[in-house]
Amino acid sequence: MPASGAVTRNTLRQQIAEALRDEVLAGRLLPGEGFTVKHIAEQYGVSATPVREALVDLAAQGLLDSDQHRGFHVHRFSVDDFRAMIDARSLITEGVFRRAMVQGTRRVDSEALVSVRRRAEEAARAAKGGDLDILIGYDLRFWRELSALVANQYICDFLDQLRVQAWVFSVPFLRGDGARRDWLWNGYGQLVDAITLGDAKAARAVVDDCHTHSLEWADQLEQAQAQGSGSRPGPGSGRPRR
Repeated sequence: MPASGAVTRNTLRQQIAEALRDEVLAGRLLPGEGFTVKHIAEQYGVSATPVREALVDLAAQGLLDSDQHRGFHVHRFSVDDFRAMIDARSLITEGVFRRAMVQGTRRVDSEALVSVRRRAEEAARAAKGGDLDILIGYDLRFWRELSALVANQYICDFLDQLRVQAWVFSVPFLRGDGARRDWLWNGYGQLVDAITLGDAKAARAVVDDCHTHSLEWADQLEQAQAQGSGSRPGPGSGRPRR
């Protein structure tokens, strides 16, 4: 058994990493913003060791970059990075659906989907209201729990990391878009319905729509940046929300 001090430090390390990740996801720590181990340790009133370990963990997840001898800064993702995230998600989910179709579909136990459906309802409500603070948390939990029902842990972890990175890129732009509630994807309920019925074709169509939404937003954002516009479109800008 590890010493109690090691357990405490590892727990603190995880708590600090989660707190900082939430700060980045909320847009309170912006891309390129830098900080030192000392600064974070003083902010949270803890020693430097668990802070340094937490920052290294976040760097391994692609959320932070390490500046040698100068600390860390929030990673700055590009539009092309975002497109690559969506492409990777699409390729992986395509493989999951292909395997499901080869092996045969089945209905998922409704009890196993109770929590997922609750996340879906809350995420859809937040998306329709344009409330990013609520949406991000429920969105991540929804996809994490749903993935666990249809894929192995390695795939779940990788998809979760991609989704976190996509939100980190998107949030600074979405915060400045007053019309974001009109465009945020909210098809969570339709996806749960399809999974409940074991309808892989319908589920695949909903997921494809989500990915298309994101890629269309990336195109709109890139056009706005190229034109020097102050407009910051939300996902799916230019088409009705679903």
